[in-house]
Amino acid sequence: MLPSFCFSGGPPDVGKMLGGEEKEEDPDAAKKEEERQEALRQQEEERKAKYAKMEAEREQMRQGIRDKYGLKKKEEAEAEAAAAAEEPAAGSLTRPKKAVPAGCGDEEEEESIMDTVMKYLPGPLQDMLKK
Repeated sequence: MLPSFCFSGGPPDVGKMLGGEEKEEDPDAAKKEEERQEALRQQEEERKAKYAKMEAEREQMRQGIRDKYGLKKKEEAEAEAAAAAEEPAAGSLTRPKKAVPAGCGDEEEEESIMDTVMKYLPGPLQDMLKK
């Protein structure tokens, strides 16, 4: 004769043996999870406040060093360099690339320069370069 659990689908703990879990309903599980999430949020806020305070102290120390040695902040130095690059240099022999009028430096100038050079070459050299 077969045991009675064979007809009912198996022993009561077959689910556990096959890797499944029995779900036990904990009435306080949701409350515990909520408290855990709140604790994690609080810890994260405390960590951010701590690092913000540390960074403020570091920046204060950096500013003291900048003042002592007459240095400028990186952002300020970059802004000044950009402003200096935008200003046209007074008395400069070269002009900025933005100020070059349209049509200057085109292929037409190169051809005219070549024609000018060809004028001054002796006839046999002109013939050799034309070929």
